[in-house]
Amino acid sequence: MPSALVRRPSPRLSEGLVTHIERTPVDADLAVRQWQQYVDALEAHGWTTVEVPAIDECPDGVFVEDTMVVYGDLAMIARSGADERRPEAAEAERAVAAQGYRITHITEPGTLDGGDILKIGSTVYAGQGGRTNDEGIRQLRQAFAPLGAEVRAVPVQKVLHLKSAVTALPDGTVIGYEPLVDDPQAFESFRPMPEEAGSHVVLLGEDRLLMAASAPESAKLLEQLGYTPVVVDISEFEKLEGCVTCLSVRLRR
Repeated sequence: MPSALVRRPSPRLSEGLVTHIERTPVDADLAVRQWQQYVDALEAHGWTTVEVPAIDECPDGVFVEDTMVVYGDLAMIARSGADERRPEAAEAERAVAAQGYRITHITEPGTLDGGDILKIGSTVYAGQGGRTNDEGIRQLRQAFAPLGAEVRAVPVQKVLHLKSAVTALPDGTVIGYEPLVDDPQAFESFRPMPEEAGSHVVLLGEDRLLMAASAPESAKLLEQLGYTPVVVDISEFEKLEGCVTCLSVRLRR
């Protein structure tokens, strides 16, 4: 059974970093309810969730995906390009180690956020230009190459993270809202989506895709392609540039 690391939102969630959008008020109580619904959706579709201890002093701690990149049996612990987010990694590291993963780290001067990494089979796309720098990508490539991964750097300037712009369908097709994708031709197969939030899916297994309620037209399109959208409302996290991928680390081995 696959598992996912999750982390409860901080009471200071509304203070989270915002870089590419205007700040709007966040309802912290609603965010907690939405987070629980997200966790419930994972569990309802066969996932075991493992809760990383909360880190209330870090407003962005709920976006636990940014703390690491997992490939095979190796978890590479991130070193965020945002200094204030670096304390988030320690408890996440302990949680993934407890699941039996080997551990390595991005080290200074490298920076890397997990949200900048998109894995499609043995190809690992690394978003370059925001929170993840050249040295972080070099270290990622060095760590994952012995496991058979090919790391490809792709530009990210228009959004916070690579997976703010694109994710991938089960067949490997990359999907994204084209105005926010720096270089659609960087991917072997690209399908434009009608909404920004339609760019973000979590593969739950078989034909099921976890996605945000803010992308109804994209959900219809994916249904027409034969997929089954599993829709959750994450409006309060979207106000902080979060999406369905940010809220968990999926462990599939």
